[in-house]
Amino acid sequence: MQGYNCIAVIHNNKTDWLMCRRLKDPYKGKLNLVGGKIEHGEDHLAAAYRELCEETGLTREDITLTRFLTFDYPLDDCYVEVYAGALDKEITVFGDENKLLWVSMSEDFFDMSRFAGEGNIGHMLEIMKMHYQVNA
Repeated sequence: MQGYNCIAVIHNNKTDWLMCRRLKDPYKGKLNLVGGKIEHGEDHLAAAYRELCEETGLTREDITLTRFLTFDYPLDDCYVEVYAGALDKEITVFGDENKLLWVSMSEDFFDMSRFAGEGNIGHMLEIMKMHYQVNA
């Protein structure tokens, strides 16, 4: 079964989170969280930090990630682990895989015309609100 991760980076202002505008399919042109594949035999948390660094330049020294959700897709033979962490200071993010931008948590993340994931991003935010002190 193939594993994937996605990472919710909460801005130090606690009102925005980091998203990327997808440059390729699936979800080309839509906003999504950063993340990617978990390699066979790779530690899952290490994979989340690797993907985060590759896509944003953020490292373990910048943010502490915690897994807070897992989506299981048995018909597609895959699963997605969702990690989150909050920055405690202003940090510049950079990446060349997809365009990165800070998006207000007050957006309608269930709007599938703008956001990837068939409503999952909205669900993730609602769960995050219960466990993180965010101002969504």
